[in-house]
Amino acid sequence: MESLKGSQRKYLRAQAHHLSPVVIIGAKGVTDTLLGSVGAALSDHELIKVKFGEFKEAKKEIAGEIAAKTQSELVGLIGNIAIFYRQHPLPEKRKIKIP
Repeated sequence: MESLKGSQRKYLRAQAHHLSPVVIIGAKGVTDTLLGSVGAALSDHELIKVKFGEFKEAKKEIAGEIAAKTQSELVGLIGNIAIFYRQHPLPEKRKIKIP
């Protein structure tokens, strides 16, 4: 997947506005289980929110690490919530059409 343009990120942030966080980062931080949960949620939904319950001071670094390890794009970081997007590999199963 190619890198997203600014206008595409803005569109995805608008699409994510009504979503609730599906994964919460707790005291253990970034674990294989957490990465598995994020990967599964991205496969199901394509666009997800991840809430930082802990590690709020290092959220930029952690969000970048999650994006790299799940092959997703960090769309935005608003407060203590990160928005991730990963396009579904099968075109017929894609739920989000990016302009």
